[in-house]
Amino acid sequence: DRDARACDRWNARHPLADPRVSHVRALLGGAEPVIAASDYVRAYVAPLALHLDAPFVALGTDGFGRSDTRADLRAFFEVDANAIAYAALAALVRIGSLSRQTLADAASRLGIDVGAEPSWMR
Repeated sequence: DRDARACDRWNARHPLADPRVSHVRALLGGAEPVIAASDYVRAYVAPLALHLDAPFVALGTDGFGRSDTRADLRAFFEVDANAIAYAALAALVRIGSLSRQTLADAASRLGIDVGAEPSWMR
């Protein structure tokens, strides 16, 4: 984030120079959705969205003390492998690259309870 902010600042102050490209933008530039998953709160990864043009989804464990194992924690906060895959597919639906039917089918295959309350409501 620090490098990206420095590049943004430099580019704004040097409009006639070739723009600098941050490490984040070099790695994640483009139009494809970016899914950032963290075992920390989603606010930890959310600032990256400011430096990308692509659709961005932040997933994180927004709390603690909800489970006895890391796997249970990730499942509770919907940041386990299946939830990450589902978030990526949902992002592809939002940009029109995937059908809604494919997402509905994936929910079943991935064991996503589409009717479950969000973690912050449980």
